[in-house]
Amino acid sequence: MLASGFVLEFLKGPTLALQDFYLLTGRAMRNVVRQPHYTDDIKLQMDSIGVGSIPIVLLTGFFSGAVMALQMGRALQQYGQTGRTGTVVSIILVRELGPVLTALMVAGRNASGIASELGSMKVTEQIDAMRALGTDPIQKLVTPRMIATGVMLPCLTVIDDFVGMVGGWIIGKLLYDLDALQYWSQTWHALVWSDVVQGLLKPFVYSFVISLIGCFYGLRASGGTQGVGRATTQAMVAASVTILILNLFMGLIFVKYSGN
Repeated sequence: MLASGFVLEFLKGPTLALQDFYLLTGRAMRNVVRQPHYTDDIKLQMDSIGVGSIPIVLLTGFFSGAVMALQMGRALQQYGQTGRTGTVVSIILVRELGPVLTALMVAGRNASGIASELGSMKVTEQIDAMRALGTDPIQKLVTPRMIATGVMLPCLTVIDDFVGMVGGWIIGKLLYDLDALQYWSQTWHALVWSDVVQGLLKPFVYSFVISLIGCFYGLRASGGTQGVGRATTQAMVAASVTILILNLFMGLIFVKYSGN
């Protein structure tokens, strides 16, 4: 009895937190089709989340593609197939590395930023003031961030994929003397529609993870500045782990139903 009581008490907190997260998600989704839409807030968040993340996405994409070409070119060289480097780089980037690395970078930058911003508003009672004035904080604060992330993360992923292919081409040219026309031709023809769908659907799903987890922990912050710090750390860790878990399950689904 003592052990079962301990287990129930241990599970109570995570269960209630998961319930609150689902309620937050439902309200945020419902507000997408309800007035007011706070268009200016959406544009502001698109600039902050999307444009503000471009430098780190460019760096991540370029060096991940370069490292991939370096290692895969070396492995293929043993079989005299260095010309296939572009094929491998494009498939891995578009299917897996591009969406995951972009999402992780944006999660590290924006999930923590959202949690910090909303957490600061929570502990300084600004959110309570919004409720007192008749403004729904979910519709004002959460939904615009969710929409902005959903629009911008797939765009950032496309940028990451392309820059990664450029990085792979530069390394392939410098180290393995790959022909540019051959590299880009193989890069283009290696991709099929299922790869493109997978490469765009994944970041769209990850965008909800990043925005909603960041908002969830921010709105739960308490205990002053220390509480805001805890919420920021928890949001970044939870978003990153959830992205990696979803990547596995989505990959399994695509492998099963696409045949690739």
